[in-house]
Amino acid sequence: MRCLVTSARPYDEQFLRAANQGRHDLVFVETTLSAETAFVAQGFPAICPFVNDTLDARTLETLARLGTRLLVLRSTGFNHVDVPTAEKHGIAVMRVRDYSPYSVAEFTIGMMLTLNRHLHKAYNRVRDGNFLLDGLLGFDMHGKTVGIIGTGSIGTALARILKGMGCHLLGYDIAPNPVCLELGVVYVSLEALLRKSQITSLHIPLVPETRHLINAERIALMPEGAMLINTSRGPLIDTKALIAALKSRHLGAVGLDVYEEEAELYFRDHCDDIICDDTFERLLTFPNVIVTGHQAFFTREALSTIAETTIQNLDTYSQGKDSPNYVRAAR
Repeated sequence: MRCLVTSARPYDEQFLRAANQGRHDLVFVETTLSAETAFVAQGFPAICPFVNDTLDARTLETLARLGTRLLVLRSTGFNHVDVPTAEKHGIAVMRVRDYSPYSVAEFTIGMMLTLNRHLHKAYNRVRDGNFLLDGLLGFDMHGKTVGIIGTGSIGTALARILKGMGCHLLGYDIAPNPVCLELGVVYVSLEALLRKSQITSLHIPLVPETRHLINAERIALMPEGAMLINTSRGPLIDTKALIAALKSRHLGAVGLDVYEEEAELYFRDHCDDIICDDTFERLLTFPNVIVTGHQAFFTREALSTIAETTIQNLDTYSQGKDSPNYVRAAR
């Protein structure tokens, strides 16, 4: 099947070609897909987009006119796809349901430890010849209460690591995960989790009901000096409310691998550009905030699984088979 891979980076091509083994005709472009760039899909029945591609109604209508029949997402989340419009135009949508949960869980732990023990500051100090410890005081993770919002595969992997560190674990989800219950996770309401957790970590999908789940009112519930980590989706947090809580010193530390308006920023080199997003720039001014560029998933194991599942999805669609990876199985 002929498939256009958009927003492609060298590592995408490396892993997808290794998984493909010549089965499908893959064409890689760096172009980010949008209504303005959708013309690049001419002649491709399948498109393989990434999370920063815009697959709204306008884009999908153009793709449908150009003959696109399949969106094979190389991501788990599909909040960037207007699924009803895809259905309307007979475009099937498939995703990568699971990849290495350890990639994101381990990165989350890295953010917690970096913020707690000020590793980013210590690294820069020592390079400048400053070996003072002032301002680098942290706390033992052992014995602290950590709230995990979303206890799917990533939340469960995180719970396992934190249990090994001796943390008390609270969970919030639409239904308790039996594996997490065995690990000793205590399920409580969202409000109770926020009130009781010294550290809160987000691991839920972005759907209309979870947009700005963490807002001013819920941040106010968190203990003074609490840490908040988001390695899931940027719009889960109301960024303006987050900045207000940082300015008032209510929050003690924040780790963000995702950002509410990341689509125009992430996965690009802006070294020679002027970034005009004042909200993002304000986040970077806080010494107790770490922002990374949506890299929590970025391990060899995760990329390998994403590539293999993407190629399997192309196989499945080409052969007319059923799969749990369909978001929308239009024909």
